[in-house]
Amino acid sequence: MLKGIPTVLSPELMKVLMEMGHGDEIVLADGNFPSHSLGPKVIRADGHGVPELLEAILKFFPLDTFVEENVILMDNGEAEKPPIWEKYYSILESSGEPFRVKAIDRFEFYERASKAFCVVATSETALYANVILKKGVVT
Repeated sequence: MLKGIPTVLSPELMKVLMEMGHGDEIVLADGNFPSHSLGPKVIRADGHGVPELLEAILKFFPLDTFVEENVILMDNGEAEKPPIWEKYYSILESSGEPFRVKAIDRFEFYERASKAFCVVATSETALYANVILKKGVVT
């Protein structure tokens, strides 16, 4: 074990975060997401939700500041947005990382996720709780 690393981050997930380069994307997927059928490497995070993983990852993960959006959410197509998004905005704001969010429809999200570096499959039960993070550089 190491000091200061949140226990929600498995050794495999920390390794992937270290291997990712500028511009690579990682998907934090809810329990309904087709994680294993899209193609990218899948890391299981059973028993964990997306908010706790998002908070832990952002302690180490710089967001890309050279793009229009560095956080991508799966839009539900309704006027009222998924309640879990409020948690995401709160976590992003408290992270200190400069973030720019874009919501895209489900099938566009699947297409983008299929090109991601990795998918983290969680046990998140909230609907439309999927998030893509684009990695930036450490300055």
